[in-house]
Amino acid sequence: MTQITRRHLLPWGAPIAIGPILLTVAPRKAHAATRAEIDSEVASALRTLRAQANTRPLFAGAKSILIFPRILSGGFIVGGQYGQGALIAGERTLGYYNIAGASFGFTIGAQVAGLAMFFMTDAALAALNAANGWEIGTGPTVVAVDQGLQANITSTTLSEPVYALSFSQQGLMASLALNGSKITRIQPD
Repeated sequence: MTQITRRHLLPWGAPIAIGPILLTVAPRKAHAATRAEIDSEVASALRTLRAQANTRPLFAGAKSILIFPRILSGGFIVGGQYGQGALIAGERTLGYYNIAGASFGFTIGAQVAGLAMFFMTDAALAALNAANGWEIGTGPTVVAVDQGLQANITSTTLSEPVYALSFSQQGLMASLALNGSKITRIQPD
């Protein structure tokens, strides 16, 4: 007879522990959002972003902004993330997109976070629109803006093609991983 030890239970314990976390950070039904739902969430995210200290130079210099108000990330060893959003320029919506990615390695936890990508050049925006999906890490440089860098941003220090700013994090993962994520244009109802 095999004796059951903690080592035998460990592979089963993490999915059991992470399941309730995923339910608390993602209380919605799994379905594709409509244009109206995405527009509403993007408008709310814009209000949140504009209220943050030191985002004014990013808004002033951006040709357009790709906003994913809610990206769900989670995993145990194998992780994944998914979210839907919109590309805006001024008050106009230029298109709708999703972001999806997978990761392997030491991954554990779940979180929901928003992501705003500020496209500062026409060439960066063209790279997003040129391919049937843009994988972050290929094409234009994407600089992740953390709280320290955000505090030092001015209109004269902005020199990269794309700045990515994570906001409204909830959950138990350390960060929102961008490399390897693919952004694809979608046609919601």
